[in-house]
Parts: sequence; C-alpha cells; structure tokens
Amino acid sequence: MKSNRAFRLRLSLFSAASIIGLAQAGDLPSTVIEEPVESNSGDFCDWLSSKPGTLYKNDDNPWFSEFQVFGRFQWQAAYYSGEDVNGLEFSDTFTEVRRFRLGAKARFLKYFEVKANVNMVDDASNNLAPWPGGRKLGWGYEDFDEALVSFDMKEAFKLGALDGLTLKYGRHKFLISQEARESSKKLLTVERSAIANKVFNSYRATGVTLDWAKSEWEGTFGLFSTDSRTRAGGNTEFIGGWGDGLAYYLSLGYTPCDEWHFRWDYVYNDADFTRGEDSLFGYAWATSLSAEYDAGVWGLIINGIYGDNGDASNRVLRANRQGNFWGLVVMPYYWIVQDKLQGVVRYQYQGAEEDQGIRIYSRYGRRNHGLQVAPETYSGRGNEHHSIYAGVNYLICGHNLKVQAGLEYEWLNVPGAGLTGDYTALTSWFGFRSYF
Repeated sequence: MKSNRAFRLRLSLFSAASIIGLAQAGDLPSTVIEEPVESNSGDFCDWLSSKPGTLYKNDDNPWFSEFQVFGRFQWQAAYYSGEDVNGLEFSDTFTEVRRFRLGAKARFLKYFEVKANVNMVDDASNNLAPWPGGRKLGWGYEDFDEALVSFDMKEAFKLGALDGLTLKYGRHKFLISQEARESSKKLLTVERSAIANKVFNSYRATGVTLDWAKSEWEGTFGLFSTDSRTRAGGNTEFIGGWGDGLAYYLSLGYTPCDEWHFRWDYVYNDADFTRGEDSLFGYAWATSLSAEYDAGVWGLIINGIYGDNGDASNRVLRANRQGNFWGLVVMPYYWIVQDKLQGVVRYQYQGAEEDQGIRIYSRYGRRNHGLQVAPETYSGRGNEHHSIYAGVNYLICGHNLKVQAGLEYEWLNVPGAGLTGDYTALTSWFGFRSYF
C-alpha cells in the first residue's frame, strides 16, 4: 500500500511539472507569462487572502490559462471529561494536527479544469485509537482528499439560457447537510455536529456530477460508486471503480435574496452488502433541508436531517442499529466586532427509533476509555443525543488565518439492561485554522 501511495504522489508531482513545462514551451504566445498583480502594499493578510499560490494566469492563452497551488493546516486541542452510564467519571486531554493538505489546480483548453489535493498527515497519537497507547503522528502522503476533472459545458456550448453548467468526474467530497457543505476552512465551530457527521462521514466518493445554475436556483445531479474496498469500511485511496452498488444524489438550492439561502439534499444508496457488493455509505438513504439567514451583523442556520439506517444490505447487521434516524441543528451567530470577532451557539439533537440507531461524534468522545465500561456504550451508541456548543472565532486574517475556542456539553440516552444512567460529557475546544 505504501509503495502505491508513493507512486501516486510521484505521479501527481510529475504531472504537475509536465503541465508547467508544456505551458512554458512549444507554440505558445510570447506573452504567456503574466506577472502576479500586486494586491497589497506589504500587508500580510492582504497577501494571504489574494491567492498567493497562483503561479501562472493568462486568460488569453487558449491552451493553458492558469496553474495554482493551495493548502491548509489545522491544529486543535481539547479537554474532555464526563460521566458514563454507570456513573464512572473520566477525563482526557488531546492535541492533534487535524488537517494538513496540499493541492494544485490547472485550467486548460478554455473549458477544462483539473484539481487534486492530498492529505499529508496522519495524527493518531494521544489515544485517538480505541486501543491502549494509540498510534503516532506521521507526516507524508496518506491519500487523496479530492481529485476532479471539470468541463464547463455552459461556455463550451454557449448556453446563454443558464448561468452555469459544469460536468465533473473523479473523487468528490460528498455534500449532504449544511455543515458538510461548508468547507473546514470556514466552519463556525471547531467540529461539525454529530448528526451532520453521521450523514456526511467525510465520504470521498467516486462519481460524476452535473452542476447547474439559473437565476436564484442552483442544483446538482450525481451518480456515485459505493466501492470502498481498498480501505476496509472506508473510502478508496484515490478514484474507485464501478463494480459494486450505486448511490443516487440530488441537491437543490434557492437564494431569493442576499439574506436568505435554502438547500435540499438527498441520497439513495442501492448497494447490497449481502450480495457481495461494497457499501461506502453507512445507511440506506438520507435527506437534509437547511435554511440560512445572514443579516450582516448576525445570522441563523437551521438544518433538519432524516434518514434510514437500513439493514444487513447496508452492513448494519444488528437490529437495534437499524431503522429510521433524525436530527436538528440550530446555529445562531453574531459579529461582536465586525469581520474580526464572532460569537456562535449551536444546539444539536439527533434521535432514532432503535436503541442504538445514532452515535455521538467520534472525534474524542466515543474513543475515550470511559465509553467502554458497558458493551452498549462502546462506540457511543444510543437513541437520543443532545449537544450545546458555545464559542468564539477570532479572525486574524479572515478565514485564511484564525483561532477558535468553544465549550460543548452533550448527553446521550443509552437504553439497555443493566445500565443505570445517561452518558454526559463536557469538551473544551481550541482550534487553529489557516489556508492559502
């Protein structure tokens, strides 16, 4: 596996170098190289937000018009404490390199764009794994985050009736729920809510999508492969095949004015694990309906989610983990100092018709030893979960460079014989986020 990873990384770097070489040689106009436009007078924040990774850009070049590198680095810490269903107290401290990604994007032949980025860290230290001692922090190529080629059909076919029409193929970030749709670069909280992570789960599915836009409407039609065999129970390392099941995806957005935005997402997973097909998605189907109101100095996000965990065909083998699930996220925010200091509160609820139909979020909570006291609480499963988050975001250079801090209190109802109470926990969050 490591040799394949190293080969793919070398292949990506070689391809990028070849593209640059083609842009600088051959029958290209003598005015191909375009000097970056000065967008600031030595101000670091202006420089950081002006896409400093743009190494080449010339819209007049019909062969190769842009090459850009980009990346993000995110670090965070947390103190986690609480009481399990048997009344036993637990606590732990975590630090983690949350994300380190590097990527590149190129535009060529007027209507095409290729974009890929790779994960460059695997931080499983600080007892993040559910076995004693965990693993260690590892730097270097791990896998691809996204790898996409896009075709601008609106411009290619001169479709003036539409505002946008783009066809994409490759390794996608799967978008369902408002929090999943928001990039980790611009999240209002240190981590996404548990219900958003249940339906999103950081899936990077191989698929084809058609994005369109017309006036105040926009949408996506998608078809995804459920192949995930190169990593047991997870995503493929690069672009998967089409030998297993399919997932059908629809999304529709409506923006009637500057303040309001509405979004509906839906995915149906037809993979059948009992017939030997792989099933990337851990449920049968899910839908999300969200609304966001942004009044400038304050805003409000509301997101409702509903779905079906499925059965053995979705690898959900236990009856008490099947059945329907649902959730609600309400997140108001307010600019204490406009564009600099922001306060945010998030309430999240999720429930299920079966005893173990939902889970708390995996990032520290269900990996803490306190949840392994009783079998029913292992992996943080239950049928009703609430959480309240309150935090502040200090934007040093906008979202390009910021710090986040918050407190999150959560409680989980865990029905089952021999259990004496609910699970409760308090997490203190701190995060550093940067990107270029």
